[in-house]
Amino acid sequence: MKTKIALIGLLSFVMVGLVQAQDNWNWPEDPKLEAKAREYNAAYNDYRKAEQYIAATKPLHWLLVNAPDLNEAIYINGVEVYDGAAKKTTDEEKASVYQDSVMTIYDLRNEKYNNEAKWIENKAYYAYKYYKSNKDKVGDAAGYFETAMEHHGKLSPGLVPAYFDLVYRNFAYNKAYTPEEILNIYEKQYSSLEKAEEAGNDVSTSKATLDQILVAMEIIDCDFIENKMGPKLKADPNNVKLAKQIFQYAVQYKCTSSPVFTKALEVVDNDSPTFSTSQVRGLRYLQSKEFAKAVEMFERALTLAENNKQKAEVQYDLAKAQANLGQKSSARQSALKAAELDSERTSDAWSFIGSLYMGSSNECRGGQSRVKDYSIFIAAYEAFVKAGDNQGMANAKSRFPSKEELFTEGYQVGQTINTGCWIGQSVTLRTRD
Repeated sequence: MKTKIALIGLLSFVMVGLVQAQDNWNWPEDPKLEAKAREYNAAYNDYRKAEQYIAATKPLHWLLVNAPDLNEAIYINGVEVYDGAAKKTTDEEKASVYQDSVMTIYDLRNEKYNNEAKWIENKAYYAYKYYKSNKDKVGDAAGYFETAMEHHGKLSPGLVPAYFDLVYRNFAYNKAYTPEEILNIYEKQYSSLEKAEEAGNDVSTSKATLDQILVAMEIIDCDFIENKMGPKLKADPNNVKLAKQIFQYAVQYKCTSSPVFTKALEVVDNDSPTFSTSQVRGLRYLQSKEFAKAVEMFERALTLAENNKQKAEVQYDLAKAQANLGQKSSARQSALKAAELDSERTSDAWSFIGSLYMGSSNECRGGQSRVKDYSIFIAAYEAFVKAGDNQGMANAKSRFPSKEELFTEGYQVGQTINTGCWIGQSVTLRTRD
């Protein structure tokens, strides 16, 4: 695996208490066996309390073999003994045997008492500790977590990252899942964490770890989104959950230029519109030259904006869409509104308006007065001045009327004239020469 995931501190779980005194002691009927069972029961507990776990395994083993019905305490305490022995020994082979014994203890306990639901998460925790790096047993470890989910419907929040780490490792070692299966597991576990969060638990670290593991798997890219997830959405276009997945992954992995993203965006925005989804949807329509749809989306985004800065963004986007529809007067109004809402938009807004004026020469040409026809370039120039757009100013000035044209038509420099047309601006005449 290319990436190691640190889970230290994430595994919070409630262990079933270690128990010595239990009701229902079933001592062997044979007096000699009873005496030995009492002796060994006391011995293993003395060793356990003194943390001499390796020594404790011998009398405990005798009890498990010769007095298996003695009391549930030997199985509860047996986990501590064999886990402690695995930590104490320096022999890796013996440590492995002790670890396997912990798993066996849980299996024997279930055979005797049929109460797996009480401790299955504890067993899963030990399996994660022991087998997460074992190619042959990592799948078994994941299986214990899945059994826990069968009993409880979910995992305790602290165990979710460990389970998904096992999924990651089992995928890396054994290709045990398809990418689609991994995504389904991720979504289910992430959803369970969100529910835990709603209940007041702090699961921010667990959620971040889940995301880190998913990225490390390297199963999602633009091709996966387009060719694996896209056809599913096409077949089920009203699947909001799938659309949200596609939207999330497309944004996360920068795959927002595809038709699949656009479709997912539409589904998500129709289901639960936000400022961002409506704005991005409008921008997509603007890019694809569906200007009427863009206007509709930008107008909706305005109703969802949370502050003036967001409103200014959308007003400027709206101005561009309106301009492309030929609604130039409305476009100017939207651009001015953007500048009013956010002063940082002032330069862009006035430069945009100047360009609108420049692009209206054919539309506004009356053909009766060159001075009046060219006056719109003076209006454009004045807009570019407000924008601080030197290039725009130069372009506009080059199309001012000449001194000769003013003289021929009886106008003078400094005289005021109205441009007419949709622009309707009064300007002071000046010449290009």
